[in-house]
Amino acid sequence: MATELQRMVDALGARLERSVAVDDRRLRLLAHSAHRGEADAARVGSIMNRSVPAELAAHVAAQGAADATGLFTVTARPEFGMAVERFGMPIRYDGTLLGYVWLTANEGPAGPREADALREAAGQAALILHGERLRHEVSRSRERELVRDLVAPDPVLRDEAARMLVEEDLATADGRVIAVVAVVGDHGEPLREDQRLALDLAVDHARRRLAPGRALSLIRPDHALLFSVRPDTSDDEAERGAEELAAALHERLRAELPADPPSACRTGVGRVRHRLADAAASYAEARRAAEVARSTGSGAPVTAYARLGTYALLAKLSPAERAESMHPGVRDLLRSRSGPAELADTLRAYLDEAGDARRTAARLHIHRSTLYNRLHRVEELTGLSLSRGEDRLTAHLTLKIAELDRPV
Repeated sequence: MATELQRMVDALGARLERSVAVDDRRLRLLAHSAHRGEADAARVGSIMNRSVPAELAAHVAAQGAADATGLFTVTARPEFGMAVERFGMPIRYDGTLLGYVWLTANEGPAGPREADALREAAGQAALILHGERLRHEVSRSRERELVRDLVAPDPVLRDEAARMLVEEDLATADGRVIAVVAVVGDHGEPLREDQRLALDLAVDHARRRLAPGRALSLIRPDHALLFSVRPDTSDDEAERGAEELAAALHERLRAELPADPPSACRTGVGRVRHRLADAAASYAEARRAAEVARSTGSGAPVTAYARLGTYALLAKLSPAERAESMHPGVRDLLRSRSGPAELADTLRAYLDEAGDARRTAARLHIHRSTLYNRLHRVEELTGLSLSRGEDRLTAHLTLKIAELDRPV
């Protein structure tokens, strides 16, 4: 597509003796000719970043670009870097908007000759973009099919999917594979239409940070999966790259869902695997990390499985198994049936501070004697002795389990 579109843009630029640009419908630059006049900051930024700032996109939309049926004008907005007017022609196929062809006003007016040339070019671009769209959909459909098999329970199916992804040039043959999972909405609940669209856009945004063959993705009923495949790198570099990718995905997802609370969007990262066929294990870890972050109320935009600590072990147990593992005295304390709620908070702080009374008192802003009185009351109500390491571990695990299983 890039070659066909570029040839068309170059031919139009030579014919009109002006610079020409083509954007997709989200104003991401697809092709541009050589500049014959001075380019303003908006055009330079578009060429460098292949996109425009949100405020500039909003200005173009406010000018009626998406509804235009013929030549239209976008007024200059110097504060957004658009120092000169733009003349645009919508690119449509069967009524569907696919993008725009642009001229700049500093290189001359847009009269009937220019309008006819742009209309003809928009028709050619429509055929090119529609063809690419069909090819892309076929490719992505096949990718989704194989990624579903790649994370299936059957190891034979996973091996075959990995082989086919490489044979069909959808993934690189070797390297380090890490899964990124973005969880949206309530646990296990189907996505709302706006949430699914937000996930699609966020994943697409993140994929564009990676080279072809280094990204695989799949939208599932309540989350999105994105694999980063990074050849010729170290494990540490692959992990850093995956966390940066996850942060970009999370940031875009939050921008697309401003009305949803931050707790509705969580992003997890699995550990490195050295074979594509083993990617399912990283996927399971990334999903678990995202779910732990949501359950515990972590404020971090990205949660790596490698840093989950005790939660990584507890999250492998079923809710029923975790419930059976809770100490009944501590469980009752958490439910505030046997004492004030501050006792559970005091116990949690004391155990988090490794039994250091001075640090715990400072953290809770209480006198040390008050701390000792509360801890004594905890021992009376739970039957545990906080001077014993095993009892402290039992209490701490119960508190961790309660955090995992609390209502979101």
